Amino acid sequence: MVNFTSSLSPDSDGFAVFVNDNYAYKDKKGILSKNLAQKINSYIDILKASKNQDEINSFDISNKQKCFIIKVKTKYESFFPQEIGASFFSHIKKIKDIKKIDLYIDSLAFDKQKFLNFFSQFCFGFNLKSYTFSKYKTINKDKIDKKINFKIITSNKTELQNKYKYYDSIKEGVFLTRDLVSEPPNVLNPKRYTEEIKKLSKLGLKVEILNEAKLKKLGMHSLLGVGQGSENETFLVVIKWNGAKSNFGKPLAFVGKGVCFDTGGISIKPARFMEEMKYDMGGSAVVVGLMKSFALRKAKVNAVGVVGLVENMPDGNAQRPGDIVKSYSGKTIEVLNTDAEGRLVLADALTYTEEKFKPEFIIDLATLTGAIIMALGEEYAGLFSNNDELSKKIFEASENVNEKVWRLPLHKNYDKLMDSSIADVQNINYAGGAGSITAAQFLQRFILKKTPWAHLDIAGMAFSKKAANLNPGGATGFGVTLLNDLVKENYE
Repeated sequence: MVNFTSSLSPDSDGFAVFVNDNYAYKDKKGILSKNLAQKINSYIDILKASKNQDEINSFDISNKQKCFIIKVKTKYESFFPQEIGASFFSHIKKIKDIKKIDLYIDSLAFDKQKFLNFFSQFCFGFNLKSYTFSKYKTINKDKIDKKINFKIITSNKTELQNKYKYYDSIKEGVFLTRDLVSEPPNVLNPKRYTEEIKKLSKLGLKVEILNEAKLKKLGMHSLLGVGQGSENETFLVVIKWNGAKSNFGKPLAFVGKGVCFDTGGISIKPARFMEEMKYDMGGSAVVVGLMKSFALRKAKVNAVGVVGLVENMPDGNAQRPGDIVKSYSGKTIEVLNTDAEGRLVLADALTYTEEKFKPEFIIDLATLTGAIIMALGEEYAGLFSNNDELSKKIFEASENVNEKVWRLPLHKNYDKLMDSSIADVQNINYAGGAGSITAAQFLQRFILKKTPWAHLDIAGMAFSKKAANLNPGGATGFGVTLLNDLVKENYE
């Protein structure tokens, strides 16, 4: 919990003061008592004498309270505020008795705009790093779930609060994405997933759930085929946000792959690491989290999120390698590998979104291919697009927020590799190689009206086995911040 105030708390467990790279700070308002200022200055003298290079240092003010000195360089890289905020959370989480802390942020001699940007992002980084998913823990839950309340002491209270609210809305979207991706597959099946999405209606989002009967009537056999082997029903969910002044403008469209668990179907995956396939709904989770953040921050756009929710399981009724299905677009697909199922989910979702909503653009997100991890590792998402302008905007947004993307090519020669001898298209490239590219070529065939479209393959980005700067490990929420920036900078 964060509160904004203009004075120190009498009962805080800790107090933080920000200094520049020469350990200088200001206290024009006399927030610090004479005694506290003397203690801080004495400790700073020790740090200077020792030539300490750490960005965060602490000392005991008393047996009940610590003081933290946070050093901020005069010139810093654009992502430093978030990273130092995250580092500060990690630092104080290790200290057993810290639960309430005051942050004296007026101590830095920044101009107003720099001040607002720095501290709103500092808090954003702090909050992102604080994420935990411990609902199934029964031992040491309190230790894992440690919550830290902090008060921000500033004379720029109102303006900083407004800036903070924007980032907090994004944080809430990221946390929802992380929560959804973290849920075990025996809990978050497609039906339960629809119920979680329906809860967003209270924020002003309009949610429409298309069940199997409706999907069959619409002819979405590409999506339905993926779920044939599962006892769990398949759904397509539409989430609408109408925040623009006019309801007549084209909406922005975001489409997500929501395979709640992916065994591979009849083309079954190896047992090792199959448990990670609960993450195969990561693209849909980004779309859901994004739509929540739009609602919370009252984004001045009309947007629609479309997610296909399904479980890919093997049984006597499961889709077989060699089956041919007719997609919503009318195109027939030869299913050569049932483990290339995400593109089958997206095929119907993309065509439906384009036809139904006639959007300004469509961006789809999916943990689509292992090949993208081979190509880009866990540093970049793969970006594919039929539109240079849209691609450029996505790339610029990725640079703005440090959620990195790398554009890969689409070309007619790759597209030919997806031709089937007995259907309109096949779902894998038997020639081998370029797995991520040919998957994107497959998707492009289901954009029928030349709508600007981009595909983000986030297979290497949706989760991480190790902690990173802004997340503690596990589900990352990659994409929510990126797409918020894209929309805010270009469409609001």
